[in-house]
Amino acid sequence: MSIAVIGAGGQLGQDLCPLLDPDVFRITRKDVDVTDYTGLEKVLTECSPDIVINLSACNLVDRCEEEPELAFSVNAIGVRNIAMICSDLDCRLIHVSTDYVFGMEADRIHPYEEHESPGPISVYGVSKLMGEFFVRTLCDRHLVVRTCGLYGRAGSRGKGGNFVQTMLRLAEERSEISVVSDQVCTPSSTCDIAAGLVYLARHPVEGICHLTNSGFCSWDEFATEIFRITSKNVKVVPIRSVDFGAKARRPPYSVLSMSRYQSLGADPLPHWADSLAVYLGPGI
Repeated sequence: MSIAVIGAGGQLGQDLCPLLDPDVFRITRKDVDVTDYTGLEKVLTECSPDIVINLSACNLVDRCEEEPELAFSVNAIGVRNIAMICSDLDCRLIHVSTDYVFGMEADRIHPYEEHESPGPISVYGVSKLMGEFFVRTLCDRHLVVRTCGLYGRAGSRGKGGNFVQTMLRLAEERSEISVVSDQVCTPSSTCDIAAGLVYLARHPVEGICHLTNSGFCSWDEFATEIFRITSKNVKVVPIRSVDFGAKARRPPYSVLSMSRYQSLGADPLPHWADSLAVYLGPGI
């Protein structure tokens, strides 16, 4: 079974591809831009994969708010190109999406199931939802995988590092850090998500499937756990999102239910705090 991974150079791609060797074709932006239909068609046709896993995305949430054309060109039109080409090649498409397709329910307190209606509250979320719709309508053999709060050893170069790396960097500069307390989600290790994607690739599941670590927390609780594990003497000051002043709104609650993934016979992914401890272990 041959698999082409689009976005192989990102932090999730760098944990996923080694699990797929030697059957993986690594496709990065240096190879082709997903907004270039002709170039993308040529690359995928030459690979002739059985499965395409799309990890490409413009995930700079605040920048998407300022430059919606960038968000939609990559997260919607680029995904449309991938879906159309996969349909023509009759290969299965696994497309990675986000918890940010939710967020409209301000008083939400229980995890979102796959069948529930989305309600994004940012340009990024809307663009990712449009990408989902293109996958679901243009490619019969598809699986949309929504995940949440990714962090990995490769970091997120476009963001200047993932949340964990940012907190550790700030801890070297400050004794007190303000972190939002009114956004609840599930921080997820790319190592665990990569393993989950491999499981899904090896099973004929279609439609939508949520994939995150277990449990949930607010961002200030996540930061507090980072500093506890690393023994950093830093005070975390909880603040409201409105006081933080980010350009784009974030979901106040975007925990995703893992019931469908587990119904496939898969074991639940580790608790977020356990995976964080592994990530912060020797060698980070």
